[in-house]
Amino acid sequence: MIPPLKIIIADDHPLFRQALVNILTSQFDNVTLFEAETVTALDEILQQHDDADLLLLDLNIPKAHGFNTLVNIRNTYPHIGIVVISGQEDKVTVGKSMSFGAAGFIPKSTSAHQMVKAINSVLAGQQWSPVNSSDLASVTLDSVSSKIASLSPRQHRILMMFADGLLNKQIAYELGLSEATVKAHASAIFLKLGVHTRTQAVIAMSQLYLDKVSLVAEVE
Repeated sequence: MIPPLKIIIADDHPLFRQALVNILTSQFDNVTLFEAETVTALDEILQQHDDADLLLLDLNIPKAHGFNTLVNIRNTYPHIGIVVISGQEDKVTVGKSMSFGAAGFIPKSTSAHQMVKAINSVLAGQQWSPVNSSDLASVTLDSVSSKIASLSPRQHRILMMFADGLLNKQIAYELGLSEATVKAHASAIFLKLGVHTRTQAVIAMSQLYLDKVSLVAEVE
């Protein structure tokens, strides 16, 4: 018996999630869907269902920190296909999404028919985006973004917790680590990013926020 297709929908808008549920259940005969409206809920689902086939990820889900959740999930669950679904569909946002490991990019303005076509392409092992690959070739990651993308899953998770304002003691509790281990990870993060403090690390991380991408797009 063929196991059901597992798809996770991570979006904080109930109406849009319901629309995706309706589209997917009508187009796929054997599919199990999971819904998350926050990064915390998404983390829990991924831990319980790390055999998921596909993640439909809204870049603006609460506490996603722009591309940072995409980077973290891509590094932690490399076998799960990720399709970014976003209201921002400029070339830079699409290009960076693909550079950070998304297998596909679907603008929220896309028709249901095209969404299904995109999802089927990704499930078949192909990439899909609304922008020609030749247009995306000019979109490259800056050095800070590349450094952040090179962090280990654990290091990147801790960096995101820094951005959320958690203390070392709180991070240690959340991750089941000792404070000494958290401090060691922090030192490694600072070294990789070429910074000396938490504040500088969080500022570097902010380069992956969507507002930064929008500014770049406007300049271009």
